[in-house]
Amino acid sequence: MRRSNSRVLLLGATSTVLDWWLLNNQNYICKHTFASITSSKNSHSYIQDVLGNHCAWFGQCPYVCRNGRLHASIPYESIYLKGFSISYRRTIQSVSSSDSEPKHISLSNADSPATDDKSSTRDAMAIQKILKSRDYNTELSSALNNCKVKLNEDLVVLVLRMHRFDWKFALIFFDWAITQNDYLHGTRAYNEMLDILGRMKQIRLMRQLFDEIPKDRRSYVINDKTFAILMNRYAGAHKVQEAIEIFYKRTDYGFELDMIGFQTLLMSLCRYKHVEEAEALFLQKQDEFPPVIKSRNIILNGWCVLGSLRDAKRFWNNIISSGRKPDLFTYGIFINALTKAGKLSTAVKLFRSMWEKGCNPDVAICNCIIDALCFKKKIPQALEIFSEMNERGCLPDVATYNSLIKHLCKIKRMQKVHELLNEMEEKGCRPNARTFCYILKTMEKPEEVTALTQRMERIGCTIDADTYNLILNLYLHWNYQWGIRYIWDEMKRRGLGPDQRSYTVMVHRLHSQGKQDEALQFYNEMRAKGMTPEPRTRVLVKAIYLKREEGISSHDSSISVQKRNF
Repeated sequence: MRRSNSRVLLLGATSTVLDWWLLNNQNYICKHTFASITSSKNSHSYIQDVLGNHCAWFGQCPYVCRNGRLHASIPYESIYLKGFSISYRRTIQSVSSSDSEPKHISLSNADSPATDDKSSTRDAMAIQKILKSRDYNTELSSALNNCKVKLNEDLVVLVLRMHRFDWKFALIFFDWAITQNDYLHGTRAYNEMLDILGRMKQIRLMRQLFDEIPKDRRSYVINDKTFAILMNRYAGAHKVQEAIEIFYKRTDYGFELDMIGFQTLLMSLCRYKHVEEAEALFLQKQDEFPPVIKSRNIILNGWCVLGSLRDAKRFWNNIISSGRKPDLFTYGIFINALTKAGKLSTAVKLFRSMWEKGCNPDVAICNCIIDALCFKKKIPQALEIFSEMNERGCLPDVATYNSLIKHLCKIKRMQKVHELLNEMEEKGCRPNARTFCYILKTMEKPEEVTALTQRMERIGCTIDADTYNLILNLYLHWNYQWGIRYIWDEMKRRGLGPDQRSYTVMVHRLHSQGKQDEALQFYNEMRAKGMTPEPRTRVLVKAIYLKREEGISSHDSSISVQKRNF
């Protein structure tokens, strides 16, 4: 599928870009992007999957919603390059009209995700069973032929994803599939296989597979995501020159050297710590690709993620001296880097200047400053910014409240904590499990725990495994036997444990109370369930056995047998 219009970005490139951003731990922006995309009437499921999975990983589960598909086009402002720009519910106009940038992103269906229906899953599992039951050197073609499944691209992609960390089996299956009648690999199958080979550092095979795509099918198979994958994997293998060359090879396949492709190249280089080379390329190609603020944000973010504050400051000053107006994400990236480097006063000063210049900070930037101030035990200043947020119409989210509640709990200012908790409920900002965990750590009596868990259930906050383990630890500390049994049974009933952390808490707490027999019982039960003890738990149990060995008579061998098993 040829793309000659520089105003077009395929879905594949978009998802790769988003994944790069998320892998660089820029989750404080993730929730806004996800909310923006899912607020669309036609939000695309694959972009939602990428964002949703990472949101869930970072505890942003409320933003996970995977309904709907995006088949049309959306404004360019709605999906910015990861880590540097995304859609806030308002449009941020920070780039002058002279910047020659794409205005819309067209999302093609050619690279949409595989449908994971029951039939495809069943067939994929059957194929996986065949592959796993034989070694690499065994002839698999006849076994696969006997499987008698009807191949389609959805099924092929599903099988490849099941073997994404076993490139040999993936390639064997890929090569077998191409020999079957009535089937031809499409865009998604080639992109998946190329990405698997690149991820597993099989760069030569990756390039060989790309070059072997039939010439009569290249216009249908190769898309923007194909080049994004190749550039990303070359950069991951630290082959900078090859990554640059593959970008310029776009023209050989009917693609323009557009701004989106160039920015994807810069991001790939920065992701794998080739920020110096990315900046040199950016400066070298300014005549070919205008130095718009989004490209500058990529380089700035690269230096910040790399941890080089000196270079980040230098590049920030270059942005200011160039006359380009920093956008919201330029500020966000640099402020985040300053706080992480301990330059809190500079970060606060820059934050204050945003209000003065009319570039109002969003909730993510405010959270960054508030959390840094709380970490430095500057609670009054943090509360001042919190109040200022409300006055200026920047509504705090659950992360804002959690930062304040966490540090207020540490200094036992519980009256203010409960004021904030009540305020959250009044404003419809529902507390999450983390909010209540901070408060639980301050509890002194079982009755207080019961009251708080009842409040959690009343507002619909699910008690997760971390919360149960925290309550278990508290009950053990208080030697509250009824509560210990109740929590243990409740975890089992809800399928949330007991897990490795639960057993670790039990073993260590029981040992500290002198209940060594019970501690060993829980330790053996943990081992019987196939759980791996923490090193400190191994040391503790070994010390128990050694101490007992010194105090028992030589004819008692039961402990020695247990010790040998340990």
